Amino acid sequence: MDTHAVTDVLLLPRPDGAVADTVDFRGRPASRLGTGRWPAAVFVLGVEIAERFAYHGVSANLISYLTGPLGESTAGAAAAINAWSGVATMLPLLMACVADAWLGRYRTIVFASLLFVVSMGMLTVSALPPFHHDGCSLNSMSLACSPSPVQVAVFYVSLYLVALAEAGHKPCAQAFAADQFDQHDPKESVSRSSFFNWWYFGMCSGTALTTIVSSYIQDNIGWGLGFGIPCLVMVFALLAFLLGTRRYRYYTSTQSSPFARLTRAFVALIRGSKSNHCDSDHATDDAGHQEEVKGVLRLFPIWATCIIYAVIFSQSSTFFTKQAATLDRRIGSTLHVPPAALQTFISVTIMTFIPVYDRAFVPLARRFTRLSSGITMLQRIGTGLVLALVAMVVAALVEMKRLGVARDAGLVDQPKAALPMSLWWMVPQYVLFGLSDVFAMIGLQEFFYDQVPDALRSLGLAFFLSIFGVGHFFSSFIISAIDGATKKSGASWFSNNLNRAHLDYFYWLLAALCAAELVAFLIVSRVYVYKKRAPHDNGAVM
Repeated sequence: MDTHAVTDVLLLPRPDGAVADTVDFRGRPASRLGTGRWPAAVFVLGVEIAERFAYHGVSANLISYLTGPLGESTAGAAAAINAWSGVATMLPLLMACVADAWLGRYRTIVFASLLFVVSMGMLTVSALPPFHHDGCSLNSMSLACSPSPVQVAVFYVSLYLVALAEAGHKPCAQAFAADQFDQHDPKESVSRSSFFNWWYFGMCSGTALTTIVSSYIQDNIGWGLGFGIPCLVMVFALLAFLLGTRRYRYYTSTQSSPFARLTRAFVALIRGSKSNHCDSDHATDDAGHQEEVKGVLRLFPIWATCIIYAVIFSQSSTFFTKQAATLDRRIGSTLHVPPAALQTFISVTIMTFIPVYDRAFVPLARRFTRLSSGITMLQRIGTGLVLALVAMVVAALVEMKRLGVARDAGLVDQPKAALPMSLWWMVPQYVLFGLSDVFAMIGLQEFFYDQVPDALRSLGLAFFLSIFGVGHFFSSFIISAIDGATKKSGASWFSNNLNRAHLDYFYWLLAALCAAELVAFLIVSRVYVYKKRAPHDNGAVM
């Protein structure tokens, strides 16, 4: 939408029933009754569910593909996945700036969705027979031969294009959907608070579906079809998103881009006392920019004290999946559960508990706290960190049990043999991950959307995602460092033979780091003061 046209619209008198600072698809002031709210948000939610289906159609079982057809080591595959995930969750910082400064959230979602279709198509092609050496098996766990250089190159180019598409989609889709609710309208403000819960519910429904369907197809039929189905889903979701164009509210601003505003703010802070010698208008402008950058910087302590949570979050799609592959995964006499499908318990837990949280826990808590949200955002995040700590303790205990079973059964040196230990032993840690997400993940999303300056909301969600970007990179670093250090003693914690590995030591280490992080989080949250306060919401949060 043309910037001058937007400016002209904002300068015109706003007709009754129009929503402030928004326009419709024709550039006219957006009608409150004819645009936005849930009828518009569901279109955005639909494309988000498809995006989750596509992204997790790749990521959920990626470690099986890397250690299977591509023949990588367990530690190398885990480090590669964490590095890729780190890129996918750090790039949103850049893409959010591009969206807010030039393209707009709507166009960025469209371009990112198109890139998803292209990159998923390339992944599908890379898994087809022409890219394999003659005589190679296409079975997902086959190590009969090494992959061709062309296959590896096309695969990794496609994989990082998926990361770029994810980076464009993540900060914009949620912000664009939240923009459909007017925060200044009492009814729509309540809907927006509930929106973050149901948004994550929708995301998890897409994740659960792809984890079950795609992982089964990839393990039992073929990787080409396993990558191709999410590609087709994304095509149909993009078409549905475009159908909602007439109903959307488009947030408008006559202010400069967030990146430019932050740059000027940093310059103003560095200049400091020199601003006193400038003219009054310039000094006032500098003061406004300084307040914006201070509004972002004050979030950093919360950001920093959630990094280990992100490291813990990354284990569910890597080492948990490799552990599950060693267990007895039979249900009945015929059904053999794919290892990656156990991640479904995370999504199912979230989908089950979000309605309970939204419809039962919040009203009950509201009676005691008199907060519209039941508990504060930071209390919600802190509860999630506690649950993540408990999940890692449980994971360490289960892994100790698994290693004991391998020793007792005499299967320590038979890594491909299924241990006489049921997959149900691992379910509690997945359930705890899901409960942790309901509190911490959704709480972080709402916190970083709500607490940044209004003009920087896409950046706010990008800051939230960057927690996981840094967490994935840190996870990759410590896995590589520990693998290198423990190999020198002849027994890597991440041995390809998990029966001789010590993932339990790694999980105890993460639990200890999480405990230290929780203490730091409690300290910084005690002194944090919210940017906005409802009539009964005070600054004390923990």
